[in-house]
This record gives sequence, structure tokens and C-alpha cells, in this order.
Amino acid sequence: MNPLVNVVSLAVLMAVTSAAFAVERDPGVNRRQADQHARIHQGVRSGQLTHQEAKSLRTEQRTIRNEERHDKADGKMTAAERKDLHKDLNQASKDIYADKHNAAVRPRAQ
Repeated sequence: MNPLVNVVSLAVLMAVTSAAFAVERDPGVNRRQADQHARIHQGVRSGQLTHQEAKSLRTEQRTIRNEERHDKADGKMTAAERKDLHKDLNQASKDIYADKHNAAVRPRAQ
């Protein structure tokens, strides 16, 4: 095979790979999402969350993940997008707390 073709192929592959990894990572957002998921799971296990509450909270988490994907779709997350994402995560955290500490509890299996 022609060495020039190999070099061009390698350059194209590197450019595509670099673009794929260029999407900004935000470990703070990812950690918060993982922590919130764990809090919901723990609430279900302990009976603090009803199935309907857990379903609603998981839907909220899914919406935030979709928002994050949309924000990162162009390869960059702006400061305003990051601020809005953290605002949504703050609200989700408050919602988890409120649902875990309200009077509704899941009946324990007998």
C-alpha cells in the first residue's frame, strides 16, 4: 500500500478521534449526577421514597442528562449552560430531599 495513503488515513483517524474526545467533560456535574442517583436508590431501599416518587425523580435526572447532552452536542459547554445545569441539579437535589423527608413512605413487604 502507498505510504502516503497510510499517512493521510492516520491523520484523518486522529482528527476524527480528537474531535470525538474534544467534548468538554465536567467531573463535578458527573459526580453530582452519580450522587443523586445513589440517593434515590438508597431512598427506595429504605422505604423513604415511594415508587411514584422515585419514578418522578428518575425522570428529572433523565431530563438533566438530556440537557447536558444537548449542551455538549456542539463540542463545548458554555459558562451559561454549565450554570443552568448546576441550577437544575440544585433543584433536583432539593426535590430528592423533600421526597425522602415527607410523610409518604413505601409500605414494607410482609
